[in-house]
Amino acid sequence: MKRSAGILLSISSLPSRYGIGCFDESAYRFVDWLAAAGQTYWQILPLGPTSYGDSPYQSFSTFAGNPYFISLDEFVKEGLLTEEDCKSADAEVSPRRVDYRKLYQNRWPLLKMAYGNSRIAEEEEFAAFCEENEWLSDYALFMALKDQYKGAAWSEWDEALRLRREDALEQARQALADEIGFYKFLQYHFYRQWEKLKAYANEKGIQIIGDIPIYVALDSADTWASPQLFQLDENNVPKAVAGCPPDGFAADGQLWGNPLYDWEKHKATGYQWWISRLAHCFKLYDVVRIDHFRGFDAYYSIPYGDENARNGHWEKGPGMELFRKAEKVLGRKDVIAEDLGFMTDTVRQLVKDSGFPNMKVLEFAFDSRDTGSRNDYLPHNYDENCIAYTGTHDNQTITSWFETITEEEQAMARAYLCDHHTPDQELYKGFIALIMRSKANVCIIPMQDWLGLNDDSRMNKPSTVGTNWKWRMKPEEMSRALCEEIRQNTQIYGR
Repeated sequence: MKRSAGILLSISSLPSRYGIGCFDESAYRFVDWLAAAGQTYWQILPLGPTSYGDSPYQSFSTFAGNPYFISLDEFVKEGLLTEEDCKSADAEVSPRRVDYRKLYQNRWPLLKMAYGNSRIAEEEEFAAFCEENEWLSDYALFMALKDQYKGAAWSEWDEALRLRREDALEQARQALADEIGFYKFLQYHFYRQWEKLKAYANEKGIQIIGDIPIYVALDSADTWASPQLFQLDENNVPKAVAGCPPDGFAADGQLWGNPLYDWEKHKATGYQWWISRLAHCFKLYDVVRIDHFRGFDAYYSIPYGDENARNGHWEKGPGMELFRKAEKVLGRKDVIAEDLGFMTDTVRQLVKDSGFPNMKVLEFAFDSRDTGSRNDYLPHNYDENCIAYTGTHDNQTITSWFETITEEEQAMARAYLCDHHTPDQELYKGFIALIMRSKANVCIIPMQDWLGLNDDSRMNKPSTVGTNWKWRMKPEEMSRALCEEIRQNTQIYGR
């Protein structure tokens, strides 16, 4: 990854019609805009189908794509829907916010209508797609069963299905054949549209950075289909779940609730499931950012049923063995190690041994509790093999961050910038320039920071639900003036 720059923007945040960003004309316009702005990378959030809480990091499948990202306009072009169909079911309530409840109410019937109007079973490409993607059968059956159980988690299904007894599964396959076909139809069109968009981006010189969560959701096709790979008991109930220990930001820690991997079982198979997962990701993306990279060194284990993370403890992860196995099968790939949070010497060594670039976030640099110049997040301490961010999807926008830090920290930041006069609301440009001129090989700036927006546009506030993952960009914000400003910054700093 050479000296370059990119922008972080979720697919869902694109200014598409009908209520959520998708693989439509707005996505292609954004690619053109990125290229004109001199950018090399478009970083997105995970593409999986979202579940409760709308988080792309808690998906029903690590392999499947989000059906909401399918372009309805493409269905119109193919004769599966009409413009009138789409307009009558428009889920847009606000150009600034995704309304997931409205999406489910309005978009899902349209997707079923398109399936009903198709002759998908007769298409050779569809048959080939189903055969090539081994995960698809389990995922489609899982989703069809969830519909039958009115959305209930698989842990609440009848015992024969919960424990995957073959006679019960076969009976379900026959009884739910049409629903299974519907979910396969959605994945076929998702992947066909995404591959077309990615190819267009690559032709324009834009590479896609994708995001892979380290864990899968408990209520997912992954856990249900392969319970032997997770720390579950004989009834497929978790023994322990994932999270983070208490710290200065969360007195009770963070209880994520994801099932933990049985790393001994993975090792016995040569890490086959993980290698398949990574191989799948490298078909989807040019670069893969692995979330919570420290979990491969050591992971935090919390007893299942606990109400918080206080009683958790650390367990040893697979370390470099997993990545050596993957590289032997897949070859050397471009990976970003998300190593934010509490770091230990062994985590630092794992990142060093992997050779993967790690992450530097400017918002962590000006901490009044750490006045030393050796703060790893101060730009003068960056080495070349890192990816620099003003903030991530989990952080405040850079504008709101500066407004909410202490006066002492504001003074530290202004002194570092050598800027005591620029109004607070315009200071974001100085912070962007600060990391753009650093030694970091790659700089990724969230779109909200280039726009100078406040926390009304924040994508996610960890450990909260209800207001996250909803922000959308307005069409006029993809302006020529901003494009030129970004292009000039990129040229000035040799990116």
